[in-house]
Amino acid sequence: MGGCGKMSTIGGTTLLLMLVVSVETVCADNTTAAADADFERTVAPILTRRCLGCHNTAEAVGELDLSCADRAMAGGANGPVIVPGDPDASYLIERIAAGEMPPENNGKKQPLPEAEVQMLRDWVRAGAPWPSARVLDRFERTTDVRAGRDWWSLQPIRRPAVPADSANFQSQNPIDSFISARLAEQGMTAAPPTDKRTLLRRVTCDLVGLQPTPEDVDAFLHDESPDAYEQFVDRLFASPHFGERWARHWMDVVRFAETNGYERDAEKPNAWKYRDWIVDAFNSDKPFDRFVMEQLAGDELPDRDESTVIATGFNRLGTWDDEPNDAQAYQYERLEDMVHATSTAFLGLTVKCARCHDHKFDPILQTDYFRMAAAYWPGPIYGGILGGPTQDQLGYDVLGWTDLTRDPGPIHLLQKGDLHRPGPEVPPGTLSCLPALHQEFAPPPADSKTTQRRLQMAQWIVDPRNPLTARVIVNRLWQHHLGEGLVRTPDNFGFNGQKPTHPELLDWLSSELVEGGWRLKRLHKRIVMSATYRQSSLHPLAAKYAEKDSANLFWWRANRRRLDAESLRDAILQTSGQLDLRQGGPSFYPPISAEALEGLSMKSGGYKQSPPEETRRRSIYMFTKRALIAPLMTAFDACDTTLPNGRRDVTTVAPQALALLNNEWVHAQSQHFARRVVAAASEPAGRVISAWRLALGRLPSDDERTMAVAFVDRQRQRSTSNDAESLAWASLCHVLLNTNEFIYLD
Repeated sequence: MGGCGKMSTIGGTTLLLMLVVSVETVCADNTTAAADADFERTVAPILTRRCLGCHNTAEAVGELDLSCADRAMAGGANGPVIVPGDPDASYLIERIAAGEMPPENNGKKQPLPEAEVQMLRDWVRAGAPWPSARVLDRFERTTDVRAGRDWWSLQPIRRPAVPADSANFQSQNPIDSFISARLAEQGMTAAPPTDKRTLLRRVTCDLVGLQPTPEDVDAFLHDESPDAYEQFVDRLFASPHFGERWARHWMDVVRFAETNGYERDAEKPNAWKYRDWIVDAFNSDKPFDRFVMEQLAGDELPDRDESTVIATGFNRLGTWDDEPNDAQAYQYERLEDMVHATSTAFLGLTVKCARCHDHKFDPILQTDYFRMAAAYWPGPIYGGILGGPTQDQLGYDVLGWTDLTRDPGPIHLLQKGDLHRPGPEVPPGTLSCLPALHQEFAPPPADSKTTQRRLQMAQWIVDPRNPLTARVIVNRLWQHHLGEGLVRTPDNFGFNGQKPTHPELLDWLSSELVEGGWRLKRLHKRIVMSATYRQSSLHPLAAKYAEKDSANLFWWRANRRRLDAESLRDAILQTSGQLDLRQGGPSFYPPISAEALEGLSMKSGGYKQSPPEETRRRSIYMFTKRALIAPLMTAFDACDTTLPNGRRDVTTVAPQALALLNNEWVHAQSQHFARRVVAAASEPAGRVISAWRLALGRLPSDDERTMAVAFVDRQRQRSTSNDAESLAWASLCHVLLNTNEFIYLD
C-alpha cells in the first residue's frame, strides 16, 4: 500500500504538473484560436476589400504587399508600415485615419468608416496577430467594389424546395409557386389570365416566330377541352419552324454573320450550313451539353462526322481581317474574339476583360484569360492566307475549325497586353474562379491529330458541377418567353451584371435542365405552361404596383413586347400571303435600295439581289452581310454582328414608323395583302372582316368595320387611278400593318 501510496503521491504530483501544462496549452490554443477568429472576422475583410486591390503580390504598389504576414510586416519602399502594439506609430494607420487611403476611385474619395479604422487600431494594438500560413487573396470574397469567388453565380446549384402553394395562382407548375411566394411577400397578386386569342398569338410567336392562322384562332377559341392549350403547344414544339425561331436567338449570341467585316467584307463560304445545323439542333431537341460540345470541339469528338464539324463553325463566325497591318499582333485580336464569344455564350462572363490585367470586377485572373486562349492557340488564329483550315484538314467542304498542329508552341502571358513584353508561359486549362473544377489540360493521346484542348474545355463547361452553364441558358430561355431574364443582364453574370430577381427559381430550373438530360424543350414547356407566362399584361392594380415595381421584377403581369425585326418581316409576309416556308440552304440576298448600296467599298458587283421569289423566305434565311444589313431590319433593332449579343436593344423611335409607312417593300406587301382581302369577299364589310382576321387575328368591332368601309370609300374617291379600288384597299391594309396591335405582343 505504502509503495502504492508513494507511487500515488508521485503520480499525483506528476498528474498535477501535467494538468497545469495542459491548461496553459489549452488557454494558449484558445487565445490563438480567438485571435485567428477575430482576424478573420474583422481585419481580413477590411484588407481584402480595401487594400489588396493595390497592395497584392502581383501589383505591390509602393512595394507594399499586404497579402501575408511576413510581407505586410516587412513594409514597403519606405520601410515598415505596421508597428505591432503601437497603432500611433504605424504608418498604415496614420494614412488610413487621415483619409489618404484608400486612394480615390473614379475621382471619388472613399475613406474607411470609423468603425473599420478602429478595428485596425485594435488589431495593431493587440500585436497585429496574423494566423499562421494565412495568405489573403483579393478574389476570395466579394466586396463593395468587386466580386470574389463567393459571388452568387459561382456557387454550386442546389435544388431548392418548391414553396407552398399560394392562392395567387391556381397552377400545379412549380414556377408559379416560386413567383407567387415572392408576390405574397410584397403584398401583391398576379394579373388575371390573358384571353385565349392573346395567349395563342403570344405562344405561337414565341415558339415558332409566326402568327397563328385564322383557322388556328377559330379552332382554339371553340375548343373547350381542358388540355386544348397544351395540345396546341405540343403541335408547336413538333413544328419544323420551332428550330427556326430559336436558332435566330442563338445566332445573336454567337455573332452570326456570313461575311468577314472590314473593308472588303468578303463572304464566309458555307456559313449557312452552320445556321441550318442550329435549326436542326433545336428541332431535334439536341441535349444542350452535346450542343455545346459539338460547337466547341465537334472535330475532336470520338464520333466526329460532317455535322459535328459544321458545328465548329461557331469558332469561325467572328470578324476576320484578310490583310492585317501586323499579322503577329492580329492573332491576339482573334484570340480575344474566341475567348469572348465562348465565355459570353456559355458562361455569361466577360473573360476578355482580363487580357491585359486581372479582371477589375470579377475573380478572373489574367492567367485565366490565357489559359482559355490556349485552347485556340493551335488553330487558325492568324490573318492573311491562314484564315482557316483547309478542306483536307477538316475532311468536309464546310466552314469549320480544327487545330493546325497537335504540338503548338507555348503561349505566354503578355504584360499589360503588350506583344513585346511576354511574361511567363501559361499552360492551357480552366478558369480559377471555380476552384473545385480548376485543372490544367492533359496532353493529347499519341494518335490524336489535335491538341484536344477545346474538347477538354467543352467538357469542363458542361460538367454538371459547373454552376454557370445551366444558369446562363435557362436565363436565356426565360428572357425570350417572358421579355426579361431572371438575370436581366444575360451576358454578364458577374459583378457589373444584375443579380437574379428569383435566385431559387433560377436554380430550380437549372436543376431541372441538368436532371432532365439537358433537354431544352422540356424546360420550354414548363415555362409556357405556367400561369406566370399566361397572365395578362393588364393588371387591375397596375397604377399602384407600378409605383412599387415599375420594372416588373416580381412578374406581377406579363411584359408587353414588340415583335423583333425578323418576326415583324415574317408577319408582314405571312399576312400578305407571300411567305415562302421552304427551309434550309443558301441564304437569299434581300432587295436594298441604291442609296444604301452607296456605302459599299466595292459598288460594282458588290451586291446582287436574289430573284424576287427567293426573297419571300423567312428572315432567318436572309444573307447577313456585316457591312450592309437591310435598312428595314436595322430600323427595328436587328442584332449587331460584331460581338455576342444575348439581349437586343428594343427602341421606339420615329424612323420605325417612317420605315413602315414609306418603305417600298412594305407597300408592295400591302398590295398583296389587299388582293387577298378583295378575293375573300365581294362586299366591303366582308373584306374588312377578312383584313382584320388576317392581320390581327380577330373580328373588327362594329365601329371599326364602319370606319374601315368609310375609309376605303374616301380613298377610292380621292384616287384618279384606273386601279382606284385596289389602291383603296391596299391603303387600308397598309394602315393595319402599321398598327400597334400588329407590331406588339400583349
